[in-house]
Amino acid sequence: MEQGREITVTAVPGLPEIVPGFEFGAALAGSVDIADGDVIVISQKVVSKAENRLVDLSAVEPGAVAQKMGAELDHDPRLVELILRESRRIVRADPERGILITETRHGFVCANAGIDASNLRHPGTVALLPEDPDGSARRIRAEITAAAGTRPAVIISDSFGRAWRLGQVEVAIGMAGIGPLDDWRGRTDRAGTVLEATSIGIADEIAAAADLIRDKTSGTPAALVRGLGRYVGADDGPGCGAQIRSGSEDLFR
Repeated sequence: MEQGREITVTAVPGLPEIVPGFEFGAALAGSVDIADGDVIVISQKVVSKAENRLVDLSAVEPGAVAQKMGAELDHDPRLVELILRESRRIVRADPERGILITETRHGFVCANAGIDASNLRHPGTVALLPEDPDGSARRIRAEITAAAGTRPAVIISDSFGRAWRLGQVEVAIGMAGIGPLDDWRGRTDRAGTVLEATSIGIADEIAAAADLIRDKTSGTPAALVRGLGRYVGADDGPGCGAQIRSGSEDLFR
């Protein structure tokens, strides 16, 4: 790390219970001092709540495929129906372990199409991923600018498992004002060797860092990361789609 360079991660306190239609900009600006060049990281769950992406399972009618898969996986067939609706394809269904991995309509590969029931007040309710996480990040960024007069980057994050390692890690699923990658290809290392493959998932790293100051019971769904202004741009940027590996480059499809 360069001398004098530091990063701080601060939990944003005092956000109320999130309800449909909630506007994050004024709430965030009223809870923490936000400067140009900061990065605001917001949990997917509260964004889904604000966008009314909550579904009561009692209102879901599972089809024949969902009923069959639900029985095989020991899953609620209504949940399986939602997973299928939110997915482009099934990547892996493992009846022995009750695991269902899919590729979502956004292009994310994750368990249960990112649908889960944690931190929801009403039993039998599940939260879907935002329809357009990049669009959500852009909207929240504009709200912050309107409320605070500054233009930070915004990252929407969610917990994903990893194919080769145990444990979930927070990753970026939507972003505005920051690119997903810090591409070092063509640069040289300290020994003068030209880097040919190094491309740092900077947005994922920021999302993971923000998660260190909160947990599932903390009630702090947002964090402010300061010291990374070199990555923050005036434009909203390409969004998370630029980070998703194409089928032609994916050795496991």
